Amino acid sequence: MLFQKVRFSLVAACLALGSGFVTAQEQVAVGVSMPEFSNMRWVNDGLSIMRELNKVNLASDLQYASAGADMQIAQIEGMIKKGVKVLVIAAVDGKKLTEVLKKAGDKKIKVISYDRLIRDSANVDYYATFDNFDVGVKQGADIVKRLDLAAGKGPFRIELFAGSQDDNNAFFFYDGAMSVLKPYIDKKQLIIESGQEGMNNVSTKGWNGAIAKARLSVLLPKYYSKHRLDAVLSPNDGIAGELINGFVKAGYGQSGNPMPVITGQDADIPATKAVLRGQQSSTIFKDTRELARVTAQMADALIQGKAPTVNDSKTYNNGVKVIPSFLLKPVLVDASNIKQVLVNSGFYRAEQIQ
Repeated sequence: MLFQKVRFSLVAACLALGSGFVTAQEQVAVGVSMPEFSNMRWVNDGLSIMRELNKVNLASDLQYASAGADMQIAQIEGMIKKGVKVLVIAAVDGKKLTEVLKKAGDKKIKVISYDRLIRDSANVDYYATFDNFDVGVKQGADIVKRLDLAAGKGPFRIELFAGSQDDNNAFFFYDGAMSVLKPYIDKKQLIIESGQEGMNNVSTKGWNGAIAKARLSVLLPKYYSKHRLDAVLSPNDGIAGELINGFVKAGYGQSGNPMPVITGQDADIPATKAVLRGQQSSTIFKDTRELARVTAQMADALIQGKAPTVNDSKTYNNGVKVIPSFLLKPVLVDASNIKQVLVNSGFYRAEQIQ
């Protein structure tokens, strides 16, 4: 059995420098490229994949690109030179890997796109992710429920925030949410005072919460000096957290002026605490332990020359071809089910989110 050993001195260095680390192995079967080391979500994803690969006796080279597309390309090139059989890649920029993946394809290396779809490449073999459209549907449905829109309540005012345009998932999240919200916008039960709709107008570059907060700081005085903002579509928890800070600064969250409905995604610890405090309405839990397990099973099957199990063969076209995918189901989490979903499942300990 090949045991994976993380060089913890390198881990410490990576924490300081924001870069990735490599497992100490003589024979590496799977190269795992994660987008950044500063976001605990991706740190945990990478380590979960390592653990799952270890369970099926596959050695791995895990590296983090520190949110830099050029660094990720260089790291992938290094993995190719090491002779990996499979690449698992969560892309920094899903449109910039075409050339390096052609090199992988020339060497018959199989590529699994992890969580973020790699676009514009014929050398992507499989995709492991969550049902990203459904993530948005759940976010939109939570807004509808909390404002009681189905019962005809309104009008309420809403502003829309979306993820980064270099992340294909951001479009699915936004489109899923708008499939629910748009009918209420058309009926004027939801009013966007700024008029800002569509990814070109509401996306957040690099998923940078500070950019979203800066946009909010413009919207509030310009459009909401006479009106209350009742709801915000936030695509993830990082953005939601910065928006919460912006709202608190603007006087929301106080007696007589409660926080608006604010959605999220990832169920990270700060957001989970914000949900329990009543500052954030909900988040979307995606059990990345399961995603890592599915990904490791895919890699194992490919190395054995078998076809991995998929459950979707039509949804995800990367601009060149439809990528066979395995989609996991997301779960909406709010104050009513946090303990059941996050604690009882072992994802968090109770004291972590108190």
